Amino acid sequence: MISQEIRKIAPEMDPLRIGMGWSAEDLEKPQIIVESTFGDSHPGSAHLYEFANRAAEGVAQAGGKAARYFATDICDGMAQGHDGINYSLASRDTIANLIEIHANATPFDAGVFISSCDKAVPAHLMAIGRINIPSIIITGGVMEAGPDLLTLEQIGAYSAMCQRGEITEEQLTWYKHHACPSCGACSFMGTASTMQIMAEALGLMLPGSALMPATCQDLKDFAEKAGKQAVALAKMGLKPRDMVTMDSFENAIMVHAAISGSTNSLLHLPAAAHEFGLQIDEKTFDRIHADAHYLLDIRPAGKWPAEYFYYAGGVPAIMEEIKSRLHLDAMTVTGKTLGENLEDLKKNGFYEKCDEYLKKTGLSRHDVIRSYEKPIGTNGTIAVLKGNLAPEGAVVKHSAVPKAMHRAVLKARPFDCEEDAIDAILHHRIQPGDAVFIRYEGPKGSGMPEMFYTTEAISSDEQLSASIALLTDGRFSGASKGPAIGHISPEAAVGGPIALVEEGDLIEIDIPARKLAVIGANGERKTEDEMEEILRERRKNWQPKPEKYQSGVLKIFSQHAVSPMKGGYME
Repeated sequence: MISQEIRKIAPEMDPLRIGMGWSAEDLEKPQIIVESTFGDSHPGSAHLYEFANRAAEGVAQAGGKAARYFATDICDGMAQGHDGINYSLASRDTIANLIEIHANATPFDAGVFISSCDKAVPAHLMAIGRINIPSIIITGGVMEAGPDLLTLEQIGAYSAMCQRGEITEEQLTWYKHHACPSCGACSFMGTASTMQIMAEALGLMLPGSALMPATCQDLKDFAEKAGKQAVALAKMGLKPRDMVTMDSFENAIMVHAAISGSTNSLLHLPAAAHEFGLQIDEKTFDRIHADAHYLLDIRPAGKWPAEYFYYAGGVPAIMEEIKSRLHLDAMTVTGKTLGENLEDLKKNGFYEKCDEYLKKTGLSRHDVIRSYEKPIGTNGTIAVLKGNLAPEGAVVKHSAVPKAMHRAVLKARPFDCEEDAIDAILHHRIQPGDAVFIRYEGPKGSGMPEMFYTTEAISSDEQLSASIALLTDGRFSGASKGPAIGHISPEAAVGGPIALVEEGDLIEIDIPARKLAVIGANGERKTEDEMEEILRERRKNWQPKPEKYQSGVLKIFSQHAVSPMKGGYME
């Protein structure tokens, strides 16, 4: 094992480890790094210390020695509404970098990786691909819903309603005080929940362990089992790059379509694939989503909180419904194929245990996870749009877009920051038929923050939600819903066409045709050649804006990040 080889050439390692409480016998065992994002930073990480300890116990029971390391993440929810959200995407790459340092400065034989949320799970996936030691993920699960199934993604809408005078400040305060009753990821199919599911779909988690209720005993038991399995993986020498292939990523994207996963996955899966030496582009998502069946009735697109996902059978139940579309011979951390894992779950009582939880809700499994024959939708949930406005592509969750907006020609209302756009929306300066642009918010512009409050202001306004669209080179929260198109590439900061849009331009959105284009200027339609000439002339006069950040991590990130459609990672 690599730890034993390193000990021979680094004689200081043994006394230093003895100095922190290891015994001489511990030095000879398989050495397992237990990486978690534990910290008093938010509900998705505040409870992970217990899981790190349980994983370490599992390592010890299997004859290994664990070392706990911590790279705490931030919370997108706490960062919303101020410049803190600009650090969100950069934090993903920073955590991956720190784990690389941890694992390579003092090499280990295998690792257990524990996280819950938006950037932490993608960071762990990226780090696992990069360091390529035998690895297993255990996630921190999902929080419980509040009274009357209140969940956090509703707070943005209630906040906008309060600003418009539709509910009182006291009502908003009550909602805020009851939306997060426990630790765990937020209880809707946002980015955190989506990426937990993606980690299992890639084969890097024990089957059935993604998105379990954070407070349940089952999840604690899985943490211990993960520790034991890490030792087994170390002895097998099964490394992530030998196991996770393009077939694994295609499985994950097929599951993503079935659950109506977050659009942020189109940043995180390509970034993770890059670290595994693979390339996922916009064509991969569009091809797999094109005729995929959308099955999961979980918020924000559906009815139920995310804790019901596990009660209905979790990732395995979704996979059983779409089994004919999956690569069942893909290898997983159990040392078995995906197909073998699914068969084992039918025999070991997994579904029976889930059914006991589900009975308490009064629902059936197919109330939460529809059958393949009776889906919610049949053309996936994500579309990649292209045209003269987005030559490299843009992303829309069409399952959350009102049908009236699937084909539309709108009038451009461009803004160079989110604050100006949301002010115009809340004060009724945006009218039906407008296309609200928020630009210079891509990775190189400002770090690629979420436009969460803007989408909530639109979707909570009955008149605007089915009559305008939001277009940006930034991104959206996994909680976002409504007519929102993001990740427009190239971004405005590098002179992408979105930077050239002017007030009154005509914008064509055609989701079925996968088209996003500027088709007119000053309210008048133009031919394709005429529009090309207009954009060419505008480009001659365009000047890049000064860099928003002159120092620190966001300066580094903005200088090195690739485009949104490539994953927004630093190269």
